[in-house]
Amino acid sequence: MIIPVYDERATIEEIIRRVQEVKVGLEKEIIVVDDCSQDGTSEILKNLKSPDLKICRHAKNMGKGAALRTGFSEAEGDVILIQDADLEYNPQDYPKLLEAILDSRADVVYGSRFLGGPHRVLFFWHYVGNKILTTLSNMLSNLNLSDMETGYKVFRREILETIEFKSKRFGFEPEFTMKVARKNCRIYEVPISYSGRDYRQGKKINWKDGIAALFHLIRYKFFD
Repeated sequence: MIIPVYDERATIEEIIRRVQEVKVGLEKEIIVVDDCSQDGTSEILKNLKSPDLKICRHAKNMGKGAALRTGFSEAEGDVILIQDADLEYNPQDYPKLLEAILDSRADVVYGSRFLGGPHRVLFFWHYVGNKILTTLSNMLSNLNLSDMETGYKVFRREILETIEFKSKRFGFEPEFTMKVARKNCRIYEVPISYSGRDYRQGKKINWKDGIAALFHLIRYKFFD
């Protein structure tokens, strides 16, 4: 599991505890990449000791995509699972996320927030923006995803040997989708639960990231 972290002092210990407790029938490797947090997250991480836990820290803030690339470079497992640190995504969904990969049906699995799983009701315009981005992504990739921007993406390690990821911030999501589609990877979606945060609780993504995602979809389809 790769956990990119930036200023998540309130949740970082809890998400690591939840990841460690969930049973998946596999040996777990938990790689936390601290993207130069400034709120005390780094100090909390320094005090966490566990044989299944590896902590990396960026000397300067570089963005989620850069943190994920650092995590990928440190990962040794056969399956890579991306876990956000903010408690919006529930590690209890791991078994369903892993099922299609472990039985050799899939190379990539998306955990969709829009396939009927329980979710906190929040922002209408975030939902609309996500649908627009996912629709455009599907048009460009010829996929039929319901949630391109989901934070839960699971994939076989071999993908990292054939695809180079470049995005530094939230452009990772459209870049990942365009590139796994181009490689004709076998892609599955499964419903997940979702406990979205509002901005008072520390939600970081905003409308500017949505505009950037449009740019990245076009960039990685036509110019990469």
